[in-house]
Amino acid sequence: MSATPLASPVNLPISEKTALPPLLGASVAELTAWVQQQGQPAYRGKQLHDWIYQKGVRSLADISVFSKQWRAAVADVPIGRSTIHYRSVAPDGTVKYLLQLNDGQIVETVGIPTDKRLTVCVSTQVGCPMACDFCATGKGEYKRNLERHEIVDQVLTVQEDFQQRVSHVVFMGMGEPLLNTDNVLAAVKCLNQDVGIGQRSLTISTVGIRDRIRQLAEHHLQVTLAVSIHAPNQALREKIIPSARPYPIEDLLAECREYVAITGRRISFEYILLAGVNDLPEHALELSKRLRGFQCHVNLIPYNPIVEVDYKRPSRDRIEAFVTVLKQQHIAVSVRYSRGLEADAACGQLRTNTSK
Repeated sequence: MSATPLASPVNLPISEKTALPPLLGASVAELTAWVQQQGQPAYRGKQLHDWIYQKGVRSLADISVFSKQWRAAVADVPIGRSTIHYRSVAPDGTVKYLLQLNDGQIVETVGIPTDKRLTVCVSTQVGCPMACDFCATGKGEYKRNLERHEIVDQVLTVQEDFQQRVSHVVFMGMGEPLLNTDNVLAAVKCLNQDVGIGQRSLTISTVGIRDRIRQLAEHHLQVTLAVSIHAPNQALREKIIPSARPYPIEDLLAECREYVAITGRRISFEYILLAGVNDLPEHALELSKRLRGFQCHVNLIPYNPIVEVDYKRPSRDRIEAFVTVLKQQHIAVSVRYSRGLEADAACGQLRTNTSK
């Protein structure tokens, strides 16, 4: 989880200056070392840290406590902030943002407010290679992983727009977080230590990448792990998630049990309910048998429609019947009705749309 050292821009050509790693994502210690490389006193590192993470500065030129001469000398060093390309607000107050990155790529992030908290759903990739059949992101083209600063920036952007501190972050936006593990772990560290969000208020979601859950466990984080299972058996899971074919559900659950044994933390299993596909009582019973004796919780998510496919959301009676079976089998369960449905900001609806 160590961060990439910051290079010094002194005496470098402009072309090399602009290739420097952004300052966003760096710790107090890293920023202090960097300002000292520029001939500045060490206390400037803490000042720079405060301006980046507390004031949300977007350019070194705007940091008024620094001398004009030094600001001019480091003017080409990027902070690493995005710009809001498009913003839409749902009737429930959920806000979806299309953020334009430095290379012109667009990612989505979502701010989800309630009376007591502000949650940000962050993306970890531009697009997603997992191709879940019900998911709008999976229908688009995968471009690249997001860097550490591009993940942290999403949280700061929502915080600034709402004028409210972010309390929770879920890595459930565009992309598969465990295909971008290094940057996700670096972002977790930054969000925890620099932005000030407790690890227990962070959730990392994954469809399941072989060996990556075990590797995540070895970091002994206090984050919540959410595994998108979506089916009680391998055959049905492959129909919904074609990329799951090389990773049998038995192996996935075995790795999840290792995670619980190593970390002592329960796992949240995400299960999208698709009418007539995976929402029958027999599916619930089969899922219960798979999870019996497991330290876990099941989050049932009624399907959120997208235009690319014709899946349907189950009726409330069908949802309640599924819940009843799980409870009868002593499986902890809750139903999560997604926010932001009208703004295409709900679970499974995120897509890059540059036509906005």
